[in-house]
Amino acid sequence: MKELINKVGFPRFIISVFLICLIMLAIYLKIPLSGLISDILVRFGMNAILVLAMIPGIQSGIGLNFNIPLGIIFGLIGALISIEFQLSGFTGLFVSIIIAVSLAIIAGYFYGKMLNKIKGDEMTVGNYVGYSIVSVMCIFWLVAPFTSPELIWAYGGNGLRVTVSLESSIAHVLNDFWHFYIGSVRIPTGLLLFFGFCAFIIWIYSRSSKGLSMIVAGSNPQFAISNGINVDKQRIKGTIISTVLAAIGIIIYSQAFGFLQLYNAPLYSAMPAAAAILIGGATLKKATIIHVLVGTVLFQSLLVVALPVVNIVAEGSMSEVIRTIVSNGIILYALTRKEGELA
Repeated sequence: MKELINKVGFPRFIISVFLICLIMLAIYLKIPLSGLISDILVRFGMNAILVLAMIPGIQSGIGLNFNIPLGIIFGLIGALISIEFQLSGFTGLFVSIIIAVSLAIIAGYFYGKMLNKIKGDEMTVGNYVGYSIVSVMCIFWLVAPFTSPELIWAYGGNGLRVTVSLESSIAHVLNDFWHFYIGSVRIPTGLLLFFGFCAFIIWIYSRSSKGLSMIVAGSNPQFAISNGINVDKQRIKGTIISTVLAAIGIIIYSQAFGFLQLYNAPLYSAMPAAAAILIGGATLKKATIIHVLVGTVLFQSLLVVALPVVNIVAEGSMSEVIRTIVSNGIILYALTRKEGELA
């Protein structure tokens, strides 16, 4: 048993056992497993790109990018612009992504420059910067020059709505693309393929000469410098890629969810993404796509199964409490582990 725990990792072992117990309880309570599996697949596709955004930050040496709200803000702006111009379907989706990526590259560059000036405190500063940006954008949402009835308050008032429906624009575009059923389980093919495409790009890049330079710079800066690698440049590169993935990730998340969530909503994105990749086995120095896959599946499965089970057993919703305990607990565990210790 001890060997199994050491091989799997203590956090994943505990979470896996808890998840199995919840599934068994769900079967006992006669909760349809097909519905749970369908929800898990959708939530995986919704969240996986946001978790993927953590990889470039870790590989380049800035650690967990707690400032993915920076990229998320530009993803929201891209989606809002496509709604403003009444774009829908795949046209609206790709226009949103193009706008978001363009803005995220610029913002990621300057954010990366800033991180190079505070080496060693990237995660702490990133957390504060994320809160600051979201606060500033709360003002922007109130004065933004959008005029579409779908975006502004219906009965007067200033600014954009807190929640914007995507029903007439890009809602479920990827979820419905090439979807099919295995029994009663719905497979959101487009959603999963899009994540697969993004993951493949990151996988290919990490094996290219430029990607390897970034990984070396992040894992061993002194060795990188001795081999002529510009560490600061590689850190900026990782920050840009992470910011771009966050911008794309929130658009994919929102189209699957069916709504854009503005104002304070971006604040709640970094912790679950960081927790998921750490649950998958990543450390503050090493992260791979396998960690994203394992962590996102475990984390989202736990939330999906816990919701109906806890609602029946406790006659009330405690899924948010479970999410908070798991996400914050796993991050605390990772940050307090000794360097080199198994995940």
